[in-house]
Amino acid sequence: MGAPVVTRRAARTASAGALTGLLFACVLAAAAAPMPASADTVRDNEWALAALQVPQAWATTRGEGVTVGVLDSGVDGGHPDLSGQVTTGPDLVGGDARPGDPYWGQHGTAMASTIAGHGHGPTSGAGVIGVAPSARLLSVRVTWDNNDPIRSMPPSARAAAGAKAGNPVADGIRYAVDHGAQVINMSFGEAVTTATRVPETDAAVEYAVAHGVVLVASTGNGAQTTNAAELPAAIPGVIAVAATDRSGRRATFSTHLWMTSVAAPGVEVIEAQAGGGYLVGDGTSPAAALVSGVVALIRSKFPKLTPAQVRDVLQRTASHPAGGYSEDVGWGVVQAAGALRMAATLTPDAALPLAVPGRSRLLGGGAGGGAPKVGLRALDVRALALPLVLLPASSVLLMGAVLLVAVRPRRRSAGFDTMDR
Repeated sequence: MGAPVVTRRAARTASAGALTGLLFACVLAAAAAPMPASADTVRDNEWALAALQVPQAWATTRGEGVTVGVLDSGVDGGHPDLSGQVTTGPDLVGGDARPGDPYWGQHGTAMASTIAGHGHGPTSGAGVIGVAPSARLLSVRVTWDNNDPIRSMPPSARAAAGAKAGNPVADGIRYAVDHGAQVINMSFGEAVTTATRVPETDAAVEYAVAHGVVLVASTGNGAQTTNAAELPAAIPGVIAVAATDRSGRRATFSTHLWMTSVAAPGVEVIEAQAGGGYLVGDGTSPAAALVSGVVALIRSKFPKLTPAQVRDVLQRTASHPAGGYSEDVGWGVVQAAGALRMAATLTPDAALPLAVPGRSRLLGGGAGGGAPKVGLRALDVRALALPLVLLPASSVLLMGAVLLVAVRPRRRSAGFDTMDR
């Protein structure tokens, strides 16, 4: 069966909005003419799984019993690689887009498949298989895809188009926690400045950690521009993930700063396309999604480990090309099998007391002023020389939330900041 593949190109956008956060922009560009392809070509090119020791980890667990909250632009639960796996939560940003529209759920579906796609066909041997294929997914819509018309509207006109007020990211975190998520993936971000202080989001992160939920976010794709720290990755309690290339070194677009915890592949990552087909993505968005999948494996086998212990396990078992720690890749590329082995030796720590509601903190000063720039990092995709059919239609995704990400075009379609930061 033919499998369409799309290339994504990053676009940079600055937006100011009435919503508690700004929108990020990301462009999906159709590649040349379609070519016939077998669906297992997708599986054959999922190189990131081996880089993370995922096949070895599956001998222990495939993520059974775990729910991962996907805070994103929506997830197409009808994609054959995600069927029966997705629970759809609230749409916290609103707008006119609906499931099935070309500007709904593009980024979220890509991230969901990277985390927990289960493939399709006989023995599920075709299509995308994620890191934790037996995990459940809870989709909470906290941003818009790029080509959603609401994105280009002035803030004053968005309400009339159905946009919702409030803090979608903070509300999304709390909703996911209250509805059973043990892991929350946030592949998006916004540069940290004195103007990006969002007490509600800080408090929501504390709420999640206090309830034993592990939060994962992308560090951002701004290395070749501002290289600014971004939220939510820079919030204490969030595991900040950088992107690496096939050599295990920092991808050229991946933001490299003090908040980097660990890294994962972020170049040429195969993802499911909302509405059917597949994408090839570059960015810290898919890197964060891959790590969320590994966390789901750990949570499945060792559900009582605290978020701090899970982070420690990831960091202590990561593979660093030079050893030790660096801002480029943190403690190194996550190793799923090694993490599970170490987790088996730990005794769960006592639960932490619940955080005081409304507590806030300002994280760093950041560079630059004005409205935060947003972008979908992982959705930056470039065409690979794979025998996959390329989608003829183009789409854009954009994320409108309290946290936004700046995307940047790459040379030769280098990575773009996807929804992930």
